[in-house]
Amino acid sequence: MSIDLGGRLRSLRIAHNLSQRMLAKRAGVTNSTISLIESNTSNPSVGALKRILDGIPIGLAEFFAFEPDVPKKAFYRSDELVEIGKGPISFRQVGDNLFGRSLQILKECYQPGADTGKVPLVHDGEEGGIVLSGRLEVTVDDERRILGPGDAYYFESRRPHRFRSIGPVACEVISACTPPTF
Repeated sequence: MSIDLGGRLRSLRIAHNLSQRMLAKRAGVTNSTISLIESNTSNPSVGALKRILDGIPIGLAEFFAFEPDVPKKAFYRSDELVEIGKGPISFRQVGDNLFGRSLQILKECYQPGADTGKVPLVHDGEEGGIVLSGRLEVTVDDERRILGPGDAYYFESRRPHRFRSIGPVACEVISACTPPTF
């Protein structure tokens, strides 16, 4: 019997209102380490897993005893979207528990000047999005584009990427990634 270690970690992280970046910082590991574990691409050593779980905080025994419920809900009101980000970028997720799911959908809101950081994001999977309002600078590898309302992006997430809101108004985006790796 195999255990969905990545799904279990992702469920606990989200249940504790932590982004991958926040958990990585607390645990003293890279954001990509958390992403690779959650996508079941990398299996951490027991010591590494304990260090990551200390960032939640939760013990190893409790972690392996935890059995997340597989979501069955199909419809979500706007006020039921779960905030999984903090600061100048809001990430509101469809569904509070992605255990057993292969897709993550977000409504993102970038305040003017907000960005995902100087270090490009890299993780497994694919992601795409459509800009609803404002302007978003998207960099993938060495290619940079400024997208406006109705414009879209779609790429393999292993390609280094970053997002930045430009202009005087907030930028709203609907995005999806598979597997859920944010």
